[in-house]
Amino acid sequence: MTPTAKWSRVTVVVALVLILALVNWSIWAKERHLAEGEVAYLELAPVDPRSLMQGDYMALSFEVGNRIREALDAQHRVGGEPQSIDGHVIVRLDAQRIAHFERLDSGESPLDADEIRINYRLRNGRVRFATNAFFFQEGHAERYEPARYGQFRVNQRGAPLLVSLHDAELELLGAMER
Repeated sequence: MTPTAKWSRVTVVVALVLILALVNWSIWAKERHLAEGEVAYLELAPVDPRSLMQGDYMALSFEVGNRIREALDAQHRVGGEPQSIDGHVIVRLDAQRIAHFERLDSGESPLDADEIRINYRLRNGRVRFATNAFFFQEGHAERYEPARYGQFRVNQRGAPLLVSLHDAELELLGAMER
C-alpha cells in the first residue's frame, strides 16, 4: 500500500468519525431540547384555506406571529419590501401554558415568572417560529383538521421546537388509535 493510499483511507475514516459525531451530537441536542424545554402552546392563526392542507402537511401561521408583525409595523421596522429580521418576543403563559403576546424584546429585559422569550424570524413579510408547516403521515389529514394550537418546547435560549398539534381543548391530535 502506498503512503498516499494510506493517507486517503485515514482521511476517509477521520471524516466518517467526525460526521457520525456531529450527527449524534445534533440528535442528543434535539432530544435534550424536547426533554428540558419549557412547554408553550401557540394559537394557530387562519391561513389561506387553499394552502391549509397541501398533501402530507399543514401550513402553519400563529396568532402571536400576527401580533409581532403589527408591533414591527408600528415601529416602522418593516417596509413594503420583503425583509429578513431575526428577533425575540416576550410571551405570557396563562394557567394552561397558552402563550399571549406581551412585547418585542431585545433579549436583555428581565422576565416575569409567567413570561418566556421566544425567537422568531421574519421572512418575506411572514413571521415564523421553528417551522411554517406540520408534516403528517399520508392519508391522516382529517386527524389534524381541528388543530387550534401548536405545542412547542422552548429552550433557555428561546429556540422553539414544534412538538405536536392540539385542538381547542388542548387535546393531542394525531395520536394513534389503539
